[in-house]
Amino acid sequence: MSAAPLRTSLHDRHTALGARMGAFAGWDMPIEYAGVRAEHRAVREHAGLFDVSHMGQIEVHGAGGRDFLQRVLTNDVSRVGPGQGQYTLLPTADGGVVDDLILYGLLDRFLLVVNAANIAACLDRLREQSPPDVEVLDRSPEVAMLALQGPAWREVIGPLCATPAPLALPYTEITEDQVARVPCLVARTGYTGEPGVELMCPAELAPRLWDALVGGRVAATPCGLAARDTLRLEMGYPLYGNELSRDRSPIEAGLGWACDLGRGGFPGAERMRREAAEGTAERLAMIRLTEPGIPRPGCAVRHEGAPAGTLTSGTLSPTLGVGIGMGYIPRALAAPGTPVAVDIRGKVKAAETARRPLVDTNPRKGDPE
Repeated sequence: MSAAPLRTSLHDRHTALGARMGAFAGWDMPIEYAGVRAEHRAVREHAGLFDVSHMGQIEVHGAGGRDFLQRVLTNDVSRVGPGQGQYTLLPTADGGVVDDLILYGLLDRFLLVVNAANIAACLDRLREQSPPDVEVLDRSPEVAMLALQGPAWREVIGPLCATPAPLALPYTEITEDQVARVPCLVARTGYTGEPGVELMCPAELAPRLWDALVGGRVAATPCGLAARDTLRLEMGYPLYGNELSRDRSPIEAGLGWACDLGRGGFPGAERMRREAAEGTAERLAMIRLTEPGIPRPGCAVRHEGAPAGTLTSGTLSPTLGVGIGMGYIPRALAAPGTPVAVDIRGKVKAAETARRPLVDTNPRKGDPE
């Protein structure tokens, strides 16, 4: 008998707004409210608010915390000072991916925000490698996380902040402030390609924060996970369980930029250096249909009539109005502009590989110079 899905502290807010709820990584989460296209457009054009409290919050404490993380994560942790964030990966011993995550440096600890389905795996992997002077703590049950995303994010949050500090945050940096009288960690990060912030606060206070962000003079639109998926796919952002897994290396996924291969020393570094130098048989590619069709994960990719891979993600782009997807295909075909085809339920649709992102946006858009 399967366990009942978990609920975030905002569950009642979602149901009161008529959200269509659904299971995601063991949680009962809002999939959509007014509809994917409307929510997607709200984020691209104004501001949307996501409940992402299912994400994991892992803290690393102790004098040896930085050296420990430098040994177990792929990116260069020495570059992360207090108030700074960094995209990185937690690798397996042989160079696969346990999870991709955001690492934040705080005054007295490090915070790792990990994918909901991988909380236990990340905790196990970190704890099995941690030295005696480092403590790895799971704060996930105590913390709620809201993602305010879109070009109008400053107009939405500005009147609610105790100080102007969050409004001046450079991309990937993090600060502490009161938002709607709720103590928050405010990070200039997100998963949509639009500028915005992610707010981490005590779980029991999240409803107050949510109400203020969706009910202010300049209000954010409540958005579900379906729009979050279409937004990230237009940007070509990989999703763990689709594009990333223990069986694929960061180099295959095009994430070599998040791996400090010159330093090495982390698990799997030798494999990654070899793949970076010699190339991999397959690469993750962005694919855009050139005729009508809606691709889905699992659709076969073809080239000149022959099998060439499988889509790991696929959808109809609300911004572009065309089918888009990602998948692993032979490296020789992965260069942008290569003609391919996608088999959608037995109908072969013309497509081509494309450069990421597919839309003209940037999470740094509107930042001070």
